[in-house]
Amino acid sequence: MIKLFITALFLLALSPIAAFAQHEYSPLEEKTVNYKNWALKNLKDDKPVDLRSLVQGKKLVMVIYFAPWCGNWRYEAPVAAKLYEKYKAQGFEVIGVSEYGTRDDVRAFFGPDGPPYTVVSESESRTDRETTTHYGYRQLTGDKRRWGSPWNIFLEPAKLTKEGEILTEKAWVVNGELVEADVDKFIGEHLNPTAVTASAVIEPCKN
Repeated sequence: MIKLFITALFLLALSPIAAFAQHEYSPLEEKTVNYKNWALKNLKDDKPVDLRSLVQGKKLVMVIYFAPWCGNWRYEAPVAAKLYEKYKAQGFEVIGVSEYGTRDDVRAFFGPDGPPYTVVSESESRTDRETTTHYGYRQLTGDKRRWGSPWNIFLEPAKLTKEGEILTEKAWVVNGELVEADVDKFIGEHLNPTAVTASAVIEPCKN
């Protein structure tokens, strides 16, 4: 089912709407972001979702902020879905936060089967642009784009604060579209650090 969903997203990325967008790839960089906990409505059932609770038990979480009408998000959506499918069994989670579009628009984007991962809404109108936490994070991390869709932040649940408003002061972010190869490597290294360490060991010369 998810493979069909990814295929559908790739076709969507080739749609006329996406054709007007140019790729906005950005590097993965560690930034001061002062990322806050949130409780936002789940797209699936309209019930509030608490982020700190949602990520418990996961090793690495990618939170993606996106506008459903954004061409650049349409480019990234199939990449995010593919990474989720590849690593979800290893403790990787993806959470989508929709911005500047109605919940009905978000539902239409993902289709009748809905998203393969949790999606919540922070804002539903373009007039909200400068009042969202998403906008504040982008300003803090140097993202100069007008709408900032998509915007990606990676959280390591084991390192997040157990209480209080701020979850983490610093985090790895992508101020634009993911560079798939770089992010794939980053995820793999964070989910399997022992494998990376073992491969880096230099064996002594044998006479």
